[in-house]
Amino acid sequence: MRQTLSKVVSLEEALTHITDGITLMYGGFGGIGSPPTLIDGILKKGVSNLDLIGNDTGFPDVGIGRLVTAGRVRSLITSHIGSNPNAGRLMTEGKMKVTFYPQGTLAEKIRAGGMGLGGILVDVGLGTIVEDGKQKIKVEGKTYMVEPALTAKVGIVYALKADEYGNLVYDKSARNFNPLVAMAADITIAEVEEIVPLGELDPECVVTPGVYVDYIVKSEGVNWKWAWE
Repeated sequence: MRQTLSKVVSLEEALTHITDGITLMYGGFGGIGSPPTLIDGILKKGVSNLDLIGNDTGFPDVGIGRLVTAGRVRSLITSHIGSNPNAGRLMTEGKMKVTFYPQGTLAEKIRAGGMGLGGILVDVGLGTIVEDGKQKIKVEGKTYMVEPALTAKVGIVYALKADEYGNLVYDKSARNFNPLVAMAADITIAEVEEIVPLGELDPECVVTPGVYVDYIVKSEGVNWKWAWE
């Protein structure tokens, strides 16, 4: 029974699901909560033409920024790229398409995708170029824009602990976008610092239930130097 329930796989097996041209959603905020071993594996595998969805682009050599810097990203849906000048350069040179959303709107679009909703209603940007081409709807006399939900083929997340079924516990601010991403992908791969046997996690501490997680990879640890070091 224990063997049947285990979702723990090797890095190599997990990476078979990440291929050229897929939509890849990722957790992390400035690199905090980004899965270093999976990102390193994607780089070494040579995956390219990725369509990314995530909060930011980390730093040039930190977090998801490593994929951006290496020129592996075709397009990006995000809230900001200011901490990674390489992202700004690729955008202005026309080598990477970037679509921006306010951070709260982006989080809600991903959450809606994970919940199976078609989208959300927002009023931020009404009366500006943001509303161009957007469907509008009135609710109780107030006008909103319809923002479609976001989903991805694969989502990569980072957690502090997991049991063999994929129940995830996060570490403080490293939680950030990870729980949302875990719900919104067809295939969710969780990189975790510690894998414990079934029954050892306090249910009250579990944020992402294992039903959302398809594969678990043991982390090899952060392999970049943080921007403040």
